[in-house]
This record gives sequence, C-alpha cells and structure tokens, in this order.
Amino acid sequence: MKFHSFLIKYGEIGLKGKNRYLFEDALVRQIRYALKDVDGEFDVHKASGRVYVDCDSNYDYEETVESLQRVFGIVGICPVVRVEDEGFDKLCENVVAYMKEMYPEGNKTFKVEARRSKKNYPLNSMELNCELGGVILDALPNMKVDVHHPEIKLNVEVREEIYLYSEIIPGPGGMPVGTNGTAELLLSGGIDSPVAGYMIAKRGVTLHATYFHAPPYTSERAKQKVVDLAKIVSKYTGPIQLHIVNFTDIQLYIYEKCPHEELTIIMRRYMMKIAEHFAKENGCLGLITGESIGQVASQTMQSLAATNAVCTLPVYRPLIGLDKREIVEISEKIGTYETSILPFEDCCTIFVAKHPVTKPNLERIELSERNLEEKIDELMKTAIETAEVVKVK
Repeated sequence: MKFHSFLIKYGEIGLKGKNRYLFEDALVRQIRYALKDVDGEFDVHKASGRVYVDCDSNYDYEETVESLQRVFGIVGICPVVRVEDEGFDKLCENVVAYMKEMYPEGNKTFKVEARRSKKNYPLNSMELNCELGGVILDALPNMKVDVHHPEIKLNVEVREEIYLYSEIIPGPGGMPVGTNGTAELLLSGGIDSPVAGYMIAKRGVTLHATYFHAPPYTSERAKQKVVDLAKIVSKYTGPIQLHIVNFTDIQLYIYEKCPHEELTIIMRRYMMKIAEHFAKENGCLGLITGESIGQVASQTMQSLAATNAVCTLPVYRPLIGLDKREIVEISEKIGTYETSILPFEDCCTIFVAKHPVTKPNLERIELSERNLEEKIDELMKTAIETAEVVKVK
C-alpha cells in the first residue's frame, strides 16, 4: 500500500502548555535532519496540533521509518493514506479498500475512531464511527466490532483531505534534542559511555564528547573504534563535536609519582578536569559518564565522590542504577554493542593497578596529587592545546 504521509505522535511535549510550540518546532527540526539523507522528498510540518511528514513522491518506506524511529520526542509513527474528500459514498469505498488491503485475512476485531476537523462535513464524528463501522461489517463479514479492546483501531481524520491510518509504529520517546541544553560526554570504547550519551540525549540534551587516547599504548584502531561509536550515537543525537585528547604523558607521570593503588582514581580525576575544560568552552551545563554504582573499583560510592570533588559542573550518570545486563540490552538496541566489544583497548584499561583502592579517602588522594604539582599543569595545558577535534555525524 502506498502511504502518502506519516502522522507523528509525541508524548511529553503535549504537557508543555504555552511552551509546547517550542518543543514542536524542535521536533520538526530534528525530523527534517533525520530525513535529509533519505531517498525521497519530505514536507515536515505542523497542522492542528499534529506533526506530519508528507511524502507524495517516491520514497524509501523502510529507510524513512527507520530514520523516524531514531528521533527523540516521537512516541508513535502512523503511516497514513490520504484521499480526496469526494463525498461520503466515496469515503466508504476508500475505507473498505484500505481495510481489505491492510487486513486481507479479515477475521479481526476493530473500532472506527473518526475525528472531524472540517466542521462543515455533513456527518459528525459519532455518526462517522457508526456509519463506517457498518460499511466495514457489510464488506468484511468476518470482522467484529469491539469498542473496548479492538485489534484494529481505524482512525479517520476528516480535514481538507481525509486521512486513514490504523498502524502505530513505536518511536523512541523522550524529548527533542536541543530542548534541554548541552553536556559533555566522557566517551570511551566500552559498552557503557555510548549508552549514557544516548540516554541523556533522549532527554533533549545536545552532546559534545571527549575521548582520552594513549598512544603508543592504545592503537589508531582504538581511536577509530571510538569515532565509530560516536557516529552510531550521532544517528540519534545529531552531530557530535569529539575532542580526542592525548593522555599518555599525564598517565605516565601519574604512574611515576603516585601510589599505584590510587592510579585509577587520580587518572579519572584529571580526565574529569580536562573534560570540564572543554565543557565550559562549549557552553555545556554538565558532564556525562557511563558509571554505574559498584561496577568496578572506580565506581564505588567513595570513588564517585572523590571523582566529583574535582568538578565544578554537575556530573550526570544516567546508568547509575543499572546492572551490566540492562546496559548491554540498551547497547544492542541502539546498535553500539558490536562495536563496543571489538578488542581494541583504550587508556582506561591499559593503566590499571593490580589492586586498586575501592574506598579512597579524598584527603589522601589530594595529598598524593601534590606529588604532581611540579609539571601536571603544563602537561594538562599541552593535552588540551593539542587535542584533535572531530565533527562526527
């Protein structure tokens, strides 16, 4: 069947009161961006409190739906058949043709739900429900009406044209990207951080990202793996500005000057300082990490508190209460898992102590960091100034 439009259903946006138009406009922009590389010509617009994607020319249906399913803010995608208003008898013919083509087996329960936006139409919504229901029963006697729990809900919207649809393809939900500020994601080559970026972006946050590279201990393939992960995440978030920081000299200096059981925490604290520099430079309102309480030594409550202590921006951890299985399930759903498990290690996994401290004392950590005062600021300055910036999309 040829669908001429998609009706886009949104969720939380409908609760925004007088500001709703701002969120609708953001949703329209995100839909246009998502469809810009899809075969076909699309007209994305608002009408009567709805968002529509009209596609009158030839287009790739599967690719269009797949692209729309990556737009945050959409909770449902309804493929629509549009027909001319040529009188009620012609509408009956079109409705029967639609039902026969969509449900050729004909042995389902259904309900007609009409909405008459064109107020001079001769039948009101209730009359349309009754009359069209009777026409369907006459044409498809194996079908039955069930107004409470129907298998098929046929929507008939009477406008200048008439819209017919009965299928709702689920969308990702959330809020349109760009409606809730900007944040800096600490992105690694693991499973967790891409999922964290996805989940924060789902709440309407625009992403920037920082990756810490440690050549020659980490390879170019490890760096490319992170760029590839950013590309996958950007399918949902839009373009991501990725800072690739050479962290080797800082890690080696920490390794030389600090107790080995404290390496992970101290390295993590300097990663947060550098990421916060880029966050402030980009006007971000917070940092994002993929940490989950207790997952590794650097993610105990005490370790997270020690990490937070170096930040002046808030740190958001959307995975904080999830276990690994739940995180893996999300990574599989969004398409990052297979890339994340490629065997190219990043700097977080290279410089790991045999017996890392799990309950660090902040005063002791800060005391150990005094050993770095001789040249750590210079090393950080160099790392920031030589960072590679990649626009990922």
